[in-house]
Amino acid sequence: MAKGMREIKRQIKSVQSTKQITKAMEMVAAAKLRKAQEKAEAARPYSEKLKEVVASIAKSTQGVQHPMLESRPVKKTAYLVITSDRGLAGGYNANILRQVNLTLKEKHNSQNDYELFVIGRKGRDYFKRREMAMTSTTTDLSDSPSFADIKSIAHEAVQGFELGKFDELYICYNRFVNALTQIPTVERLLPMETPEVTAAEGPTASYEYEPSPEAVLEVLLPRYAETLIYGALLNGKASELGAKMTAMGNATKNASKLINDLSLTYNRARQAAITQEITEIVAGANAAQG
Repeated sequence: MAKGMREIKRQIKSVQSTKQITKAMEMVAAAKLRKAQEKAEAARPYSEKLKEVVASIAKSTQGVQHPMLESRPVKKTAYLVITSDRGLAGGYNANILRQVNLTLKEKHNSQNDYELFVIGRKGRDYFKRREMAMTSTTTDLSDSPSFADIKSIAHEAVQGFELGKFDELYICYNRFVNALTQIPTVERLLPMETPEVTAAEGPTASYEYEPSPEAVLEVLLPRYAETLIYGALLNGKASELGAKMTAMGNATKNASKLINDLSLTYNRARQAAITQEITEIVAGANAAQG
């Protein structure tokens, strides 16, 4: 019995140590989540201004032509998949990878029909285990990534569409709703629909383009597409940290419940041991009197 009690006490101590770790990780994820949300919000004005300028050019030059705006027969499709480098984030990676896998099976008969661009070690390892070829990968991103961190893979994906290596580009990521909810999203990025000019209150900006609207559009459209990829990355990073915070919060609650259960078991065992000792002492005293 004493051996059993020592084992229970050891288990309680072990779970308490784990609880301290998960609680600390939950608090760290919560702090990083706030920063990730702020960074995503800070990047939005730049994206919105690019969208406004592109829409203005498209409106002022009727019948504007650009490869990134033109749909063509789909012979090959590319997917840019955003995952994390580390785990302990609940179903964050599993959900988006499951969604991508379903999409690939529904839309394609062969691996020759698509290309994969992958951000994050979890996604890279997932496709590598399944012997699925990847055109380009990027790993070891920080929790507060800059555009420079993914510029290479974003440029390669956008340029691949421009050069006709594939005819569609989809971006796959977890869209952040709140810390509890992240929605696996697979949406088409290219060919791009011409952004519409939204009606704004008050005076609107008037632009003059040098050397020409078409030349400016030639530069802006790839930049705009790369900016949308970066925005999706920031959204995915917020989703990752939200999922991690929730997962660690649940782990902390489970640890507390397990500690309570083990403490109850320990107290019952201790009570049984005390009762047994009292019984033996009374039995010995009765035997001595007899």
